[in-house]
Amino acid sequence: MISQELLEVLACPKCHTKVELKEPDHLRCPQCKVLYPIVDGIPVMLIEEAKPE
Repeated sequence: MISQELLEVLACPKCHTKVELKEPDHLRCPQCKVLYPIVDGIPVMLIEEAKPE
């Protein structure tokens, strides 16, 4: 699980919009409509790792 403090500072690397937690293991960019994986509690915020929603 990602802490609220970390979630507040994370942004999409492509458009710099704040990301949202999408349970259980993804972060969602509402602007780009992509999901970034969370692997072993660590967000993988690489553009090439994003999957379309």
